[in-house]
Amino acid sequence: MAKELKELTNRDENYSQWYNDLVIKADLAENSAVKGCMVIKPYGYAIWEKMQQALDQMFKETGHVNAYFPLLIPKSFLSKEAQHVEGFAKECAVVTHYRLKASPDGKGVVVDPDAKLEEELIIRPTSETIIWSTYKNWIKSYRDLPILCNQWANVVRWEMRTRLFLRTTEFLWQEGHTAHALQSEAIEETKKMIDIYANFAEKWMSMPVIKGVKSESERFAGAVETYTIEALMQDGKALQSGTSHFLGQNFAKAFDVTYTSKEGKLEHVWASSWGVSTRLIGALIMAHSDNNGLILPPKLAPIQVVIVPIYKSEEELAMISERVSGIKAQLISKGISVKYDDRDNLKPGFKFAEYELKGVPIRLAMGPRDYQNSTIELARRDTLTKQVVSVDGIAETVANLLEEIQENIYTKALRFRAENTTTVDNYDEFKELLDDKGGFFLAHWDGTAETEQRIKEETKATIRCIPLDAPEEEGKCMYSGKPSSRRVIFARAY
Repeated sequence: MAKELKELTNRDENYSQWYNDLVIKADLAENSAVKGCMVIKPYGYAIWEKMQQALDQMFKETGHVNAYFPLLIPKSFLSKEAQHVEGFAKECAVVTHYRLKASPDGKGVVVDPDAKLEEELIIRPTSETIIWSTYKNWIKSYRDLPILCNQWANVVRWEMRTRLFLRTTEFLWQEGHTAHALQSEAIEETKKMIDIYANFAEKWMSMPVIKGVKSESERFAGAVETYTIEALMQDGKALQSGTSHFLGQNFAKAFDVTYTSKEGKLEHVWASSWGVSTRLIGALIMAHSDNNGLILPPKLAPIQVVIVPIYKSEEELAMISERVSGIKAQLISKGISVKYDDRDNLKPGFKFAEYELKGVPIRLAMGPRDYQNSTIELARRDTLTKQVVSVDGIAETVANLLEEIQENIYTKALRFRAENTTTVDNYDEFKELLDDKGGFFLAHWDGTAETEQRIKEETKATIRCIPLDAPEEEGKCMYSGKPSSRRVIFARAY
């Protein structure tokens, strides 16, 4: 019996189920035995590795170095910065004991009550506290600054409602933590990193984003200012896709991190922190994919080109395989990742559907007639179109087409965002449109936390950001009617 792929839930009928189906059926991830945690499968992890490689290079090109800090943080460390501990207290997993012993009935193990820790340890929800306690030992003089460290790590934030990639109890991420002599340097670093994230989102993920600052109530716990990139998903909801925080001297003062300036004065250090996580894989899925499966930008696709032979005999397969080996070598020489799928237990139609589901940007297929004519069938995943092209110059054809696909995916997402960004002045109209189609809403806000909270309670929409390029524009808050000097972006969000 021929192997068949199960169909996805229709995206337009049930977006949430479509997303869950796609993550599972495209072999990206699955739920684990630990509730709220996920297993990232090889194909999903290959996408994360591509993201890592690109971002890591960007970080190193801007002077950052990688380090690693402990997973376990003394509870007392989180008590030192009041806003920070308040922001993460409800999400912390706590280690209280250090040993197990055999249960009295001999059928398992129990926690040894005699092995209680003198001080509980927190599994890191983020690393500011452990890193700033370390920086205190590294920094004595202005000559020790700046410190530009990044770490690739995992964190745990206890979640009650989870969804693969978007919100899990444990997730993978990178977190940069920098220390500077001057306030201006720390602010410059914070802005530089949000620019790097925006560049990565648009040039690698083909996902347009809006750069902005968070409102006070949406800031990172312990930050003076939080910069963000916000993307619009195909269901009209926003996704925060990366943040960069100017921490001022809050953590330096909490951990007494000082340096001797050129003038011989003792000064507190200025700080930034910034990060993106495996949530970006969820963003990639929701920003581009369709009812046939994933649509991956070529720069992040684990397999950029798949080649499928079509044959009826072993002789035909051998003949085609020999020709394909030369094509494959040409593509690899251009830095293109290629897979030749000559599995004999699956029909070509199944393979076509499988690679469509997995979002492989280009599929090539060669049969006996193609072999005779020195041609090959080329199918694009982004447009689902096919054409027959010459084998001569195929590497150049494919390389150019991969660039075109990368740009086309971005252009499509940008057009979708433009069509779903609405300028509103009337609160009733805002609520109606929010329920009808969602999207980004440019609206005046009076700048008060009270108004922001009321809108959130009444509509579940939040201020995603105050765009950095928002022009000065006198107006009235759509909710309170009070004066406003610029528009902000409201949306429902993940």
